[in-house]
Amino acid sequence: MPMKRAQSSSDIHAEIAMLSKRARPGVTDFQKLVLEFFRSHGRDFPWRKTRDPYEILVSEVMLQQTQTDRVVPKYEAFLREFPTVGALSEASVAEVVRMWMGLGYYRRALNLHKAAQTICAEHSGVFPKTVEGLRALPGVGAYTAAAVAAFAFGTPAPMIETNIRTVYLSVFFPRRRVVGDKEILQVVQETLYQKDARRWFYALMDLGVEIKRSSKGVNKRSRHYVKPSKFIGSQRQVRAAVLKSISEQPQKSGQILARLPYPSERIDKALVDLEREGFVVQNKRGTFSVVGS
Repeated sequence: MPMKRAQSSSDIHAEIAMLSKRARPGVTDFQKLVLEFFRSHGRDFPWRKTRDPYEILVSEVMLQQTQTDRVVPKYEAFLREFPTVGALSEASVAEVVRMWMGLGYYRRALNLHKAAQTICAEHSGVFPKTVEGLRALPGVGAYTAAAVAAFAFGTPAPMIETNIRTVYLSVFFPRRRVVGDKEILQVVQETLYQKDARRWFYALMDLGVEIKRSSKGVNKRSRHYVKPSKFIGSQRQVRAAVLKSISEQPQKSGQILARLPYPSERIDKALVDLEREGFVVQNKRGTFSVVGS
C-alpha cells in the first residue's frame, strides 16, 4: 500500500477553512485533521520524551511566557542541576535563581521551588495524580495542573493556552469577534480525544503554532487577550537586573545604584518587591543578598 502523502501547509489551511465554514464542525473530522497534522508536522522537544511529572512540571512552568527555543537549553541545564523533585526541594532560593537566570519572570522559579517543597513535605515526594491535587500546589494554575495530568498521567482533562485557543477560535468561532475561554473550554471538552490526551494536546498546540504563522492576530478575538508588555524599559527589566546583580554578590542599595543605569526610586521599588516576595533579604548593615546564598 502506498504511503499517504504528508500534509502540506496549504493543505492544512484549506482543510481548516472547509471545517470552519460548517455551522458546527464534526468532532470526528476535527480530530482527524488535528491528529493527521501531528503525524506529519509534530514538533520534537525534550519534555515530550518523558512522562515524569516533575520534568513535565519544570517544562510547563518554564514555557509560561517564554519561547520554546529559549527554554530548551535552560530546561536541560536545570534538570542536570536538580534532577529530581527532592533535589529541587532541598536547594536554596539562591541556587534556583542562579539556574533560572535568563528566563525572566522569576516568580515562576520561586513557585516551582515551593511546589517541590510541598510535594516532598506533604506528599512524600510523590506527585498528586489528579488535576485537583496538582491545582493545590503553590503557583500551579488550572492550565498547568491539567497539562501535567495529561502529559504525565494521560488524564483527559480540558485545558486551554494560547496555541490551543488559536485552533478553536479558527475552526469553531471563525466569525465571532469576541469569545471567552469558558465557551472555548466547553468545546475543548466536547471534542477531546479521550484515547490519548497526551498526543491530542501536543497536536493541538502544534497546529496552533502553524495557524499563527499564516493567520496573524487570531487570539486578539479572545475576551482574555492581553497585549504582551514590553520588557525593555519596564520595571520587570529593573527587577531582573537588580536580582542578577545581587545574585553575583551581596550589595547595599547604593552599590546597586552605582552599578545599574536606573533611577534610585525604581531600584528601591525593585528591592522592596523582591524582599517582600522572598527573593532577597537585607541584613542589619543594609546589605541585600539572595535568600540562601
